[in-house]
Amino acid sequence: MGRTNGKSEIEPQELDAEHELPASDEGAEETPSASTTAAAAQPGAPRDAEFEKLKAERDALLDRLARLQAEFENARKRSAREQQEFREYALAEAVKGLLPVLDSFERALQVGANESELRGGVELIYKQLQDALAKLGLRPIPAKGEPFDPHLHQAIEMVDTTEANDHQVLEELQRGYKLKDRLLRPSMVKVARNTKH
Repeated sequence: MGRTNGKSEIEPQELDAEHELPASDEGAEETPSASTTAAAAQPGAPRDAEFEKLKAERDALLDRLARLQAEFENARKRSAREQQEFREYALAEAVKGLLPVLDSFERALQVGANESELRGGVELIYKQLQDALAKLGLRPIPAKGEPFDPHLHQAIEMVDTTEANDHQVLEELQRGYKLKDRLLRPSMVKVARNTKH
């Protein structure tokens, strides 16, 4: 009876094992086939994602490099422009310091000295100084007989007259100068006021 019990105990276990084997075989077949299908559908998915990430990083670095190059070029141009402006400003200050010399020469020439040799020497020095300053870019501003220009002339006096057009420069009291295209000193002038014109 013990053998029968043992046999009967063994048979259900064998039957259960037999029943479990086909069920586990079916599950084992389904699981690998699903994972195999997913792997076959996306064979290089991790590599593609990594490639796209590297490509985006490369594009960002190239963009940053282009911006840095543009900023460097702008800084270089700005520095060159500032240096040029500094040189012109330094030149302007140097030439401005020579203007009183021109003024003194002009006053000496207006005196009308009797000694022709002295006058000839002063005229020669004056001409040489004018030429030297002209080479640096100094230009006198036309004034007498010209229409009054507030950008170039400084009106010291308004003179009522009918012999000149309204706002015409009658007399130049002190010559004005431009250094290249920059106003160095305006002309000091007398200006006509004619209400009949």
